[in-house]
Amino acid sequence: MAPYTRRDFTKLALAALPAAGFLSSLSSLRAADTKPAGKVNSKFRGVQVGLNVPYSFGNPAMNADEVLAACIEVGVSGLELRTQPVEAFLGAPSALVSAKNAVTKGPAAEANAARLRDWRASAPLARAAEFRKKYEAAGVLIEVVKVDGIFKMSDAELDYVFNLAKALGARALSTEISKADDDHKRVGRFADKHQFPIGYHGHATTTPAHWEAAFALAKYNYANVDLGHFVAGNNQSPVEFIKKHHARITHVHVKDRKLNNGGNTLFGQGDTPIAEVLRLIRDNKWPIQATIEFEYKVPEGSTRMAEIAKCVRFCRDALA
Repeated sequence: MAPYTRRDFTKLALAALPAAGFLSSLSSLRAADTKPAGKVNSKFRGVQVGLNVPYSFGNPAMNADEVLAACIEVGVSGLELRTQPVEAFLGAPSALVSAKNAVTKGPAAEANAARLRDWRASAPLARAAEFRKKYEAAGVLIEVVKVDGIFKMSDAELDYVFNLAKALGARALSTEISKADDDHKRVGRFADKHQFPIGYHGHATTTPAHWEAAFALAKYNYANVDLGHFVAGNNQSPVEFIKKHHARITHVHVKDRKLNNGGNTLFGQGDTPIAEVLRLIRDNKWPIQATIEFEYKVPEGSTRMAEIAKCVRFCRDALA
């Protein structure tokens, strides 16, 4: 398994990013779907190839400017963006949205959650437009907003995160799938109220039946299908599930894993049908972002940023 898992993501130490221009050769990746000069573009043959950030960069403490600079460096123009850098930009106390706070347990965690709830009650959502404008000026679209801890949020906080996502120009929220139908029913009620999809991210233990149960509970309950986890846990291709439920899929996570709970591999070296899924989205013109979630071990002699660039190139070439 990769050393940077979802569980230990927030425990990572600050990592310095490579100097700007390190990946200047990536300009060739932007030729398939042109945008105005000076803007990045990772939309290839109609398929928006995106990136889960700042998770994929391995540094949960990155601020808004650092995230944007890294996205420009690797040439990615579509994001699944976590709320932490956004709320820090809006003025949330740093201690409440820090990586350290995310792993706090017990009474301290409850106290932090209460403080963050109070801050969100009067958060300056109008400033989200400023955040969005800066990203879009560089050609980077915030298409999905990832929310942690959504099932523990108050009703007011749920309204807040849906409104925040809309203010950022997103078309969906995302969160980890729950084991409890009541969680999906309650959050789905807010998704229906806002008429705004929420994609539940599945792991290797998630089966098609888990998502289908959530679909039945609310019109705007959707799936975030992790291609690698689906293959590793279900020992089958996700293609038929995607064909059947494409209208209820916000985005897919692109990673390569092997069958029988095998580990993450470099793209093209596992059992995940990445190219087939990308072409399926392309050929059917489905509005499903193909979101790279970088998790494999960085090979010796390479860097995380260089490997992310290779992942983008793999997706581009698959869609050529």
